[in-house]
Amino acid sequence: MPFRVTTTLATEEVRDAAMKPVRTLIVVADGQHARFYLHEGIGHGLKAAVDEEMVHELPRSRDIVTDREGRAATPLGTQGRHTLAYKVDYHAFEKTRFAHEVAEFLDKLRDRIKPDRLVLAAPPKTLGDLRAALSKPLKEIVYGELDKDLIHTQPRELSDALGEVMAV
Repeated sequence: MPFRVTTTLATEEVRDAAMKPVRTLIVVADGQHARFYLHEGIGHGLKAAVDEEMVHELPRSRDIVTDREGRAATPLGTQGRHTLAYKVDYHAFEKTRFAHEVAEFLDKLRDRIKPDRLVLAAPPKTLGDLRAALSKPLKEIVYGELDKDLIHTQPRELSDALGEVMAV
């Protein structure tokens, strides 16, 4: 009899675990915007995980760097002067910085909603920046990545696009 009771308990535990919905946090981002969705099981669709999207006001490159290039004399007293060109793409730098802000926000969101999985959807460069900025606990729950720009996609259409990496 005890063996039978143990088997029944184990079966009930397996059934309860199978019925528990898997909570998936979905991040759709680009270099300026990030939206966060929560998916709580097949057939439940997507719902917003936060009320508003993150927006990073990306200034024009000419507004980021307002100084003119510096000038330098040529070495060893030869004639002529040369301009020193900037070697940093400040526009790309701002996009990378935004990816780090999104990753920090994801850490706070993870503590609040406790997702089982994380799905990232972003253009390839932003996806790489996000992946590099994720904390170890977030990296451990990454379930899928989609290297597409879906930031302007409506939630219904987003479900179709996410079908490549998860069942929605």
